[in-house]
Amino acid sequence: MTDLAEPATVDSAVGEPDVEQSPSAPPEGNPGLVALPLVIAGGFGLGCTNTGIVDVPAAAVPILLSATAVGLLIATIWAAALGQNVNATIYGVFFGFYGSYAALSLGLTHDWFGIAGADAGLTIALWLGTGLFTIGLLTVLLLRLPWTYPVLLLVVDIALVLLLIGNLADSALATKAGGWFVFVFVAIVVYFHAGSLGEETGGRPLPLCRPLIG
Repeated sequence: MTDLAEPATVDSAVGEPDVEQSPSAPPEGNPGLVALPLVIAGGFGLGCTNTGIVDVPAAAVPILLSATAVGLLIATIWAAALGQNVNATIYGVFFGFYGSYAALSLGLTHDWFGIAGADAGLTIALWLGTGLFTIGLLTVLLLRLPWTYPVLLLVVDIALVLLLIGNLADSALATKAGGWFVFVFVAIVVYFHAGSLGEETGGRPLPLCRPLIG
């Protein structure tokens, strides 16, 4: 009687070799190729409005809502599906930041939330403060990454501090300074994007430097 618990014996009986199956390779992908250019687009738009280059406060909302937020949502899901949990965290935080800005701007303009005009300033301050707390915490928790990553987030923290001061103190100077720091953020993301896309097209990866802590 043949023992079904030993398939190798059955294979040898019919003349078929016992072939060992190799584990399937993990899926590959680079969600940053979607996220980074759209972060650049949204950041550039915000920088233009905060510095006053474009004197229309809500001018960046269409970019942030239909391009940056959508791209970051796709990149977050993609990164999570690939098991890139740190990337998914970063993309998800910035998706929430940009998406909530678009919701805040549209909501205040169209009175979606029932917030009185006199309370709009404090509402914006709460949004800035929440973003500062969340991204500031992320800055500290990512110190084990190459130092260019926490520096990028630190630039965002400084920009948010200046924008918060500009909002609470009604300081156009602080708001413009925050806008210029947004441009610094965009420049660093351009570096990341150039390195990522260059590597995907056959070039060498750009250096991201060593971690601040081991």
